[in-house]
Amino acid sequence: MIRFTRLFTELDRTTRTGEKVEALVRYFRETPPADAAWALQLLTGQRLKRLINTRRLREWAAAEADLPLWIVEESYDAAGDLAETIALILPQEGVTNRAPLHQLIEQRLLPLSGMDEEARRALVTRTWRELDRDQRLVWNKMMTGAFRIGVARTLVVRAMAQAAGVSTAVMAHRMMGPWRADAARYEAVMHAKITRHDPAQPYPFFLAHQLVEPLASLGEPGAWRAEWKWDGIRGQLIRRGGRTMIWTRGEELVTERYPEVIAAADDLPDGAVLDGELLAWEDERPLPFALLQRRIGRKEVQPELFPEVPVVFMAYDLLEQNGDDLRPLSLHERRRRLNRVIEGNIVDPGIRLSPEITFTDWSQLKERHGEAREQQVEGIMLKRRDSTYGVGRQRGSWWKWKVDPLTIDAVLTAAQRGHGRRAMLYTDFTFALRRGSNELVTIAKAYSGLTDAEFREVDAFIRQHTVSRQGPIRIIEPRLVFELGFEGVQASSRHKSGLAVRFPRMLRWRKDKGPEEINHLDDLRALLPRELR
Repeated sequence: MIRFTRLFTELDRTTRTGEKVEALVRYFRETPPADAAWALQLLTGQRLKRLINTRRLREWAAAEADLPLWIVEESYDAAGDLAETIALILPQEGVTNRAPLHQLIEQRLLPLSGMDEEARRALVTRTWRELDRDQRLVWNKMMTGAFRIGVARTLVVRAMAQAAGVSTAVMAHRMMGPWRADAARYEAVMHAKITRHDPAQPYPFFLAHQLVEPLASLGEPGAWRAEWKWDGIRGQLIRRGGRTMIWTRGEELVTERYPEVIAAADDLPDGAVLDGELLAWEDERPLPFALLQRRIGRKEVQPELFPEVPVVFMAYDLLEQNGDDLRPLSLHERRRRLNRVIEGNIVDPGIRLSPEITFTDWSQLKERHGEAREQQVEGIMLKRRDSTYGVGRQRGSWWKWKVDPLTIDAVLTAAQRGHGRRAMLYTDFTFALRRGSNELVTIAKAYSGLTDAEFREVDAFIRQHTVSRQGPIRIIEPRLVFELGFEGVQASSRHKSGLAVRFPRMLRWRKDKGPEEINHLDDLRALLPRELR
């Protein structure tokens, strides 16, 4: 626990990437596998399930600190982080606990789920007394299921690669798939006992940067291949050892959810891995992503849903053929082989070949880009024909040229504190549109898009114009108008408005507009795809 607490503190106190990597490398080189395996689960965003009601934790902490509950509540409201609040208010006679991390989790944390409330309280308070302040903070974050720290998974993988003495690409491949604390697997990952020959092992995905420069800056048009940017779920279709698997970009195995794609893959030759997109598809065109969401998150898909939401796999790259890794080859060669694999083997329309958008100059491609919304796609992908298949997001080889977002003007109605460095500011906003003449109806929540200075200005307004409170949420006088951008609209029975927007964010603060000028709910409904109206 000492090493992991030190690591947490080092990561929390710096914003410099180099310093974070150095701290992680030291940790992985010094730490026994049993502890490092648990640390990886926490650092890669796979938090432990919350085991105790946070209301109970506040009550127990108040009693332990001999404070009225209202002081704890006010402190929590000021700090914006329950784990930190409890670590700060508890008496400081705790001592540094030298038990290893895995022991604290396996013998103290996980058993809480099977205890009655009295036993839970006794174990939690005893643990608080046996930890110093920094250790309490880490313990509280694990216990509340709110373990957030400013380290991306890619940074963790880079540090592991340095500690193991291999390239980042190799380590990213070994780490593909969800991580669960396992000392034996950690040792295998760090000492090259896991290879790509594992039948279920996917490859790290190659990602594109958003195109913001003029098309002409890319040089000769003939050096680039253009395809539609499909609006689906990025995935790899793997056929090895007579088995077929589908992995998503989120490193989730979803094979059982798309049986029609698996059936189509029976015709693939063994030792093939395709990169592509899972799409809802009908009448030779993609359906809205909102329909595909009916298939997402279901471990078992009922047969009656197949004709309602038919799914295809749109392939656009070949990563492995006959068991050979093709990623070092050029896109032109990989695509030539992909065409032969699909055209020579696949007869089931459940697997399709992503077509190329032909163009001879940039003006022609601009015209095709203008058709994107009509085609139910997000825009256009541009890939250098000579590009190899890399790891992660790299500049220069692949670009995504997305359509401009849909927009609407909405009024701010509620706010909540942010997280991390924004924990002291109200930065998580709720927005509403007008329905009828006077009613305001919530349509979205957003927390990105403003500058730090704008967030501070809005925070000051929120504090001065709060109408009421609902727990950590402040209800605000509806006076500030913002232009929201989003990727699409869908019908939703979960929301009072009957609508939900996809990937909402604030484009700008409309200081030139008053609340009487916001959009009507009917304006948002008019943006629904025709299949959903």
